[in-house]
Amino acid sequence: MNLTELEAQLGENVRLLRFDDAEQATQALAQHIEHSLAQAIEQRGQAAIALSGGRTPIPLFERLSHSALPWSAVSVTLADDRWLATDQPDSNEGLIRQHLLQDQAQQANFIGLWQPGKTALQAQTDCAARLAELPPLLDLVVLGMGNDGHTASLFPCASELEHALDTEHPCMAVTPASAPYERMTLSARRLLASRERILHLKGADKLETLQQALLDDDIRIMPIRLFLRQPLTIYWSP
Repeated sequence: MNLTELEAQLGENVRLLRFDDAEQATQALAQHIEHSLAQAIEQRGQAAIALSGGRTPIPLFERLSHSALPWSAVSVTLADDRWLATDQPDSNEGLIRQHLLQDQAQQANFIGLWQPGKTALQAQTDCAARLAELPPLLDLVVLGMGNDGHTASLFPCASELEHALDTEHPCMAVTPASAPYERMTLSARRLLASRERILHLKGADKLETLQQALLDDDIRIMPIRLFLRQPLTIYWSP
């Protein structure tokens, strides 16, 4: 299936934006995020965004850190995090602090998930209380996707997946069988309580995963399918 065929298979509410390289995709996505957050602040006096970790969005974070947004009116949280101290290399919070919450963006209101001295399961209630500081609707959620079809930490191999897909709570502790670390993830319901969702992808392998996701509709096998059924914009580059 080539890109044109893939686009034809996507639902009418899903847009695939294709870029020649990762730098172009980063520039376009950063400009879109800046515009959306500025518009939210103008209309409602505040803005809220949930971001994902990994290597792909690092250039995006660094570009946004220099944006002249009124960052003190922006709340930033994570779609998920590994249950690690923030000085550990695999911590999403550490990644955000190092690459986004610098320069202009250090004024943002950051709402992290990780808490010391507790397991993720023990911290669920406290995490939910933290997330209650956010508006009922997030302005933007920026997701990634693994080649197993997981997004955020909604892993098909996690015994907690079904609960995370159905719960009314904003977050859920999960322990994937095929990936390291206990994690905290925003629930499907909380991620979908957003004005806009973006899937930021890089590489031909991600297109192959999307193609697989479109072949069936079982969300438990590939949780990304839930978001492909909703309004979604995909930013993809080789």
